[in-house]
Amino acid sequence: MVYAICRINLHVGKKELVQARLNKRLRMLNIDSYKDYLKYIEKDETGVELSTMVDILTTNLTYFFREKDHFNYLLEQGKIKLVDEKRKRFRIWSAGCASGEEAYSIAITLDDAVKGSGCPDFRILATDISSQTLATAREGLFPKQRMKETPEMVLKKYFAKETAQDGTVFYRVSAELKRKIAFRRLNLMDPWPMTGPFDAVFCRNVMIYFDKKTQAELVTRFYNILAPGGVFFVGHSESLTGISHGFKFVRPSIYVKD
Repeated sequence: MVYAICRINLHVGKKELVQARLNKRLRMLNIDSYKDYLKYIEKDETGVELSTMVDILTTNLTYFFREKDHFNYLLEQGKIKLVDEKRKRFRIWSAGCASGEEAYSIAITLDDAVKGSGCPDFRILATDISSQTLATAREGLFPKQRMKETPEMVLKKYFAKETAQDGTVFYRVSAELKRKIAFRRLNLMDPWPMTGPFDAVFCRNVMIYFDKKTQAELVTRFYNILAPGGVFFVGHSESLTGISHGFKFVRPSIYVKD
C-alpha cells in the first residue's frame, strides 16, 4: 500500500521499523493486529487514517546544518552567483524537508552569503509528504537538541529563545526568515506543480527509501527541473552510482547539471 502511494520500499528488512513506528498508533486505536489495522485503513473512506499512517512511516528527525559541508558549498555558490555575478533571482527546492530544519538552514546560509550586498531575491520551496512535519516546520519552534550544530551567533540573529514551564528550552525562527520559505505538501511520485528552474535542489536521505527504478526516475526529474549549472545535493549515505544521469560529479554527494 505504501509503495503504491509514495514508492517507499518497505521490504522485509524494514519490518521491525514498521512495527516500532505503528505500535503506538495501534494501541491508541485499540487495534490488536496489523491485519486489522490494514482493514481499518481500507474502510476509512475519508482517507484520514491512510494519511496518518504515511506520516508515521515517513517522518524523520533531523537537526540544523546537518551534513555541514553542503551548507559550506552553498555559501560559496551563493556568494558567487548572488554577489559576484549579481543575479537577481535564486531559487532552491528542499525536497523531503521533514520538520523544516534543512529549509531554515538553507535560508540562513543564503542570507549570510548576500549580507551587505543589497541583493536579495532568494526563495526556498520546501516540500514533504507528511502533513504533520510540515505543521512543525511552519510553526518554526525547535527544541534545543535540534540546534547542536548551530553557532551561537546564528541563534542570536535568527531565533528567539523560549523556555517552557518544565524548563525545556526551545528556539523560535524569526518571521523574516520564515518569509523566505514556502512550505507545501507534495508526494514526489505525483506530477510536480512547479516548473522551475531551480538553482539548487536538496533531496537528502530521501531516495534511500526507494528502489533503484524509482531513484532513477526521480534523478531524471530533478535534472530536468534544475537550471544549467544548478546543484543537486543528496545525503552522505547516498550516491548516484548505478543510475544513468547527466550530472557532473563535484564532490561526494554534490552534483552539478552541465
